[in-house]
Amino acid sequence: MYGEHFLKKNLEYLLKAVSPFDPKNVERIIAAFHPRVVKKNQVLLSAGEVCNEFYFVNKGCLRTYFITKQGHEKTRYIILDPSIGTAFTSFISQKPSFEYVDAIEKTELLVIKHTDFYRLAKEIPQWKDFYIKILEMAYSFQNTKIETLVTLTAKQRYDLLYKENPKLVKRLSNKMLASYLDITQETLSRLKSA
Repeated sequence: MYGEHFLKKNLEYLLKAVSPFDPKNVERIIAAFHPRVVKKNQVLLSAGEVCNEFYFVNKGCLRTYFITKQGHEKTRYIILDPSIGTAFTSFISQKPSFEYVDAIEKTELLVIKHTDFYRLAKEIPQWKDFYIKILEMAYSFQNTKIETLVTLTAKQRYDLLYKENPKLVKRLSNKMLASYLDITQETLSRLKSA
């Protein structure tokens, strides 16, 4: 694992890339995050639990997913390094989650608790602005994903993902990638071999 200082430097770069921060406020925000290493396939949140954590993925990868009544996984979002995210609906509402969060690789995280996250939002206007930008990006991403699911064929969805995020295509298993694209593994295999 990288040293805690290195982890926190990476978080600092991300914060500053999204929003301008006063250096003292950056120190306060970063101090509220704590390092954690999780194993591949480790579940961080299960359906029915309340999401009380927000994650910065320094190295590795998290995913959020649902399980349908038929028992099929539907991957909603992949949090590749270096990025941030959580099960937003449960995190915001503090109601039980419908989705899971797990690590699809050994993953190095910085974690902030819900109470600290919202305390900072009240105390530091720049953190609140950062949070609004993150929510706007998450909303835009989900809207675009829904649009592609509704308007594009399986091949078009795969080609678009490969063009825009080849790292994602290479790092996910076929099962997870098919779940993310909302296609069968057989269809994905055909698309990859075409």
